[in-house]
Parts: sequence; structure tokens; C-alpha cells
Amino acid sequence: MERAIETPEIVQPRHGRQEHEGQLFSMASFLNLQKLIFTGSPLSEVLNNIAQLVESQAKGMFCTIWLPGEDGKELHCAAAPSLPGFIARVGTMAVCPKGASCGTAIYRRESVYVTDILTDPLWDDYRDRLTPYGIRSVWSRPLFTSQGKPLGTFSINYREPRSPSRIDLELIEEASHITGIAIKQHMSEEALRHERDRLRLLLEITNSMTSKLDFHGLVEVLSTNMLRVTRADFCALLLPDVDCGELRLTILYNPESRGSIADGAIIPIHGSVCGKVFRSGRSQHFNTLEELRDDPESLGNEVGRLFFERIKAEGLESGCDLPLIGRSGVLGVLSALKRSEEGFAIEDVEFLEQVSRQVAIAVENALDYETAIKDRDKETKQRRYLEEEIRAELGEIVGKSPALKTALSMVSVVAPTDSSVLVLGETGTGKELVARAIHKLSGRSEKAFVKLNCAAIPLGLLESELFGHEKGAFTGAISQKTGRFELADKGTLFLDEVGDIPLELQAKLLRVLQEQEFERLGSNRTHKVDVRLIAATHRDLPAMVKRGTFREDLYYRLKVFPIHVPPLRNRSEDIPRLVRHFTELYSQRMNKGIDVIPPETMDALVRYQWPGNVRELQNFIERAVILSPHSILRAPIAELEPFQSSGELNAPMNGLAEVEREHILRALEASSWVISGAATRLGMKRTSLVYRMKKLRIHRPDQVLQNRRTGAA
Repeated sequence: MERAIETPEIVQPRHGRQEHEGQLFSMASFLNLQKLIFTGSPLSEVLNNIAQLVESQAKGMFCTIWLPGEDGKELHCAAAPSLPGFIARVGTMAVCPKGASCGTAIYRRESVYVTDILTDPLWDDYRDRLTPYGIRSVWSRPLFTSQGKPLGTFSINYREPRSPSRIDLELIEEASHITGIAIKQHMSEEALRHERDRLRLLLEITNSMTSKLDFHGLVEVLSTNMLRVTRADFCALLLPDVDCGELRLTILYNPESRGSIADGAIIPIHGSVCGKVFRSGRSQHFNTLEELRDDPESLGNEVGRLFFERIKAEGLESGCDLPLIGRSGVLGVLSALKRSEEGFAIEDVEFLEQVSRQVAIAVENALDYETAIKDRDKETKQRRYLEEEIRAELGEIVGKSPALKTALSMVSVVAPTDSSVLVLGETGTGKELVARAIHKLSGRSEKAFVKLNCAAIPLGLLESELFGHEKGAFTGAISQKTGRFELADKGTLFLDEVGDIPLELQAKLLRVLQEQEFERLGSNRTHKVDVRLIAATHRDLPAMVKRGTFREDLYYRLKVFPIHVPPLRNRSEDIPRLVRHFTELYSQRMNKGIDVIPPETMDALVRYQWPGNVRELQNFIERAVILSPHSILRAPIAELEPFQSSGELNAPMNGLAEVEREHILRALEASSWVISGAATRLGMKRTSLVYRMKKLRIHRPDQVLQNRRTGAA
């Protein structure tokens, strides 16, 4: 018997043939076949053309072409142009020692020529399939690639017993040569198409995964996409569990689950294939689970043997486990398993390794995102804790209004830093309490908190208070004095009413803030300090900068982190809580048992605008507690109605009030004296604007009132 043929790369007539062979296939026939093969025609069309071309060379000849299945264990007929219904009825032939002519030829890796199938034992299991077509002799020649992979067989059949002549042998050799090229070309095109589809699928998977930042969303995407990629029976993601030190399994899909391996199961790192992959960072491909049964690194130890039984009970037989490698090492394992042996070819594993690299990126991003969310939530909890700590340590800060919460959240953000803070707010809003809270929550909390009210110190003594002086530095300096900056070294200095610092002293203050050094009055020695400055003011510093009464560079140096403390009228929902707090505070101090606040009293307190803010409310409640002889708070709410004498009405305004009055007037004129419109322009509540108009003696012009009456008429 002849040896199997290996196919060359191009279609051309075989060289060295005799004259009659040149007439066998004309050059036109070769060119036509070459066009069909290399222009992407369907394989069935190409094979049928080859078979018909060969059949045309001899009368009574029937040609068939057989191709192997995916597993290579059987052959099926792909072309039989002159035998109607043959492909559908003949079935498959096994690749084995008695697999008729074609199956035996592949098995032996050589041509098999059977003269009469009725007597040849190779056909014992198959002759009944061909007898309906009258076939008696079958000559099969196997086709292989240069690497030895079977491509199929070319078969010539006759309806009478017959042995091949030399010309027949050359004919089948030529036909097999062309057929092999056609099949190999088709396989190459299919491989390219398959690779193209895989790359497209890989791109789709990558795009779908990158759009999911949260881990649960990523698992949903993977559950859909991995089925398209692996076509496995079981696919799972395994990530380390920090609590138990093993791997926790997240099933992506397992439609035919048998219950032995559940979602969320703990998988041993030392006693499983995926554990070995996680430790080594290398893929593990196995055609049968039995291959790894005695592997001490995976299933061969005591723990592994128990896990082996769980896998077998789930019916899983083969697959591959792939490491998910991130920037800092192995993140986890991607497992794809099948319930049949030899589930994945080498090229499948190579593609899955490409997929696993993209999955690793997506998993790492999702884990980083979850960590960021947890950190954010932790920071939020810490911030809430700090806010509560502020209230616990400094009971005077009372309230839960959004405006106050915003200010307190800013306190918790800036407190751990050493940055300068500018606390802004009206008189009596609690700016000093905010400053103390910042100090208490900072790294300087164990050091001194030194405060200085710049408005309470005579101008001539303010410099000495800040920087200190030497003995004899000026008249009355009978001893050396340590300044507030020195006292606050390593701690915090709180300068209240910083807007009242005279212009000539502001330059020295700026230098201390920038250089952290100063000289005492009457001394040339420079002192180095480490002080965190917190400044506060109720003044409009930007307006003062414009007027030239406050240095612009100092303003920006102070305004590193501004915190606005809301006035009490902007957080009226906190008034009931403040009233109860101050009532309890002063009741305890005065040994009174006041525990009832009449509703009408509380309503009046809430409605009042409190121009003096919390300080005014605190003083009012203290007076009310003094006036209350029993358990009911008797507040003098009649005093809450503002009373202005004629002298006060005609009192001259200061410069800041004039600026505010002009600003409000321009807004009113721009909105045609519609108060709600002007309030919107000014970013104020309507009630606040009405209050400021009364305060600044702004009245709607008579002409505006007359025009509105005319329009209404």
C-alpha cells in the first residue's frame, strides 16, 4: 500500500508525468480550481468540483471526499456529487483498524485500496451503507499536513470489483494533491476568520468590562461574555479572601449545576488546581482531571484529595485555570472547566490567556474602585465621627441643619492639616468655637491654643501682644514680655477680628505667616516659630481690600481655607435645639428644674431674626431662666419686637452700611423693585432682604407704588 500524501502550498500539475497525464487535467481546469480555492469559495463547492473533474477522467467512476470531525475520531462525507443522498445516508466512519477504507487509511496513515467491499473484512461494519448504491471497490488515499495532522481522504469508487492500475494510482495521487491543498486553504481561511472573530470578541469584552467599575456589575458582564468565549460548562472567578486566607469562588455560570460546588464556596489554596495557579502565577491546562490527581502541588495532598472528589461530583473532567495578573502580582484565578475530557485545545487556551489579561485589568480596576468607595465611606464615617466629637468636646456647637453640617464638614477636612484657616461669619455665630474645634482635631491638639481678640487691644499695644517686647522697649515696658506667637509655638494661634489690625502692622503679620519668624519689640534677634494660624472676622475683607484698608497679599495669605459660619437666621431649624440646650445649661447652673417650654414661646423664638445670632439667643435664654420661678420657661418674648427711636432712625450709617445700601438699591432698581427678584439677584432669602431693607432704611419709591396701582386699574 502507498504512503499518505503531504500537500504542497500551491495548485499546479505534478511534474514528470507521461504524455497521457498531461491530458488528464488541462491547465484551464487547474486554473479554474485554483480560482475557486483561493478566492474563498465554499469548501463544499470546491470539493464537488474536484470530484466531478476526476470523475470526468473515467467512465463509471464515483468520487467521494471525507473530512475528520472536531475530535479526529470519525470521518464524514463532504462531497459525493454523483451519488444523490449519499452524504445524508452514509453516516460516519470511525478512524480505527477496521474503519472501512477511509477510516483505516487515516488510522494506518497510508492508502487503502479495497477491491471488493463484500469480501474485505475492513468493511464488515460498513458495507450495508454502500450496498444500496451498488459500490463494490473503494480506493482511499489519506491526506495529512506537513505536521502530520489529518485533513481527510480522497476516495475513488466503482460498482464492480476492481484493482487500481498505474494510471489509476497516478490519478488518485493527483486528485488527492489538489484536494489536500483545497482543504488546507479552507482551514487557513477558517483559522484567520476564527482569529478575527476572537479578536473582535476580545475587543467587545474589553469594552464591556471597562464600562463596569463596580465588582458586581463586572461579574454580570463576565457571566455573559465568558460563555461566548469559552463555551465551557463551568466558569468561575476566584479571588483571595482576606478573612480565611483561601480563595473565594464567584460562579460566572454553571447552568447544569449538581450542587457540589456552590457560589461563594471557599477553595483551598493548598489543595486545588486554581490554588496552584494562584501561587505560581502560571496557567494550568489539563485534558483529564486524573492527570493532576497525584500532583502534590494541587490535588495530591490530603486537602486536595477531598477537593478532587467535590470536582468529580460536579461532573467536571477537563479545563484550564488562568492567573489574573495585575500591577502588584496575582489578583486571582479565572477557571473554565468542561464535563468532558480534552475540553480545550492549545489554541483555545492561548486565546483564554489573552482574555484573562483583559479580565485581570477589569478586576483590578473594579477592586480599586471598591477600595476607593470603601475609603470614601470610611472618610465619611470619620467625618461624621469628628463632627460628633466636635459636639461632644465642645457642647456649645449645637445643631444639625445643613448649613451647620457644611461648616462642620469643612472643619473635619482642614483640621488634620497645618494650613491657615479664615473663619468668616457675623458677630455671635460661634467663630471661636469653630477655631477651637479645628485645633482640637488637629495634630497640635496637645499643644497650646492661644487666642487674641485684635479689636479688644489698643492699637499701640497690639504689636507687643503679638510679638512681645524687651525690657525698656517703650515707656512702661518694665520687663520682658512674651508675645502670642511665641506662646503658640508648636500650637495654634487664633486671631479674632483680624480685620481690625491696623494697616501698618499687617506687613509684619504677613512676614510671620510667610517666614515663621519675627523679632520682639526692642530686639534684633530673630525668633523662629511653628504656629498654625486661624483668623476670624465679621468684616467684609474684600471690600476693605478695595478701599485700601486691608492688604491684599495678607488677605490671600489668610484665605487659604475659608469656612463660613452661617448666621442663626439661616439655620432656624436649629433654634429649638439651641433653646433646649441653653435652658438645660442655665437651669443646672441656677439649680432650677425648668423642663417645659411653651409652644408659643418656641414659635416666637423661631420667628425672630436674631441679629445677634447665637450669642443673643444664649443671653436671652439666660435672662428667661432667671425670670422663670417654676418648671415652665417664662421668656420675655415681647422684647423680641425691635424698637427703634427716632434718633436711631436718623443715625448716620458707617461706610460699610452705605456700600451695602447702594448694592441693594442697584439690585432693586434692576428688578423694578420686585423684592423676590432682587433677592434672587443678591443670593438672599426674601425675608432676609426685607430685614436688611428695614435696617438700612430702604423704602419703595412712591412713583413705583403709583405705577403699580395704575397698572392694576
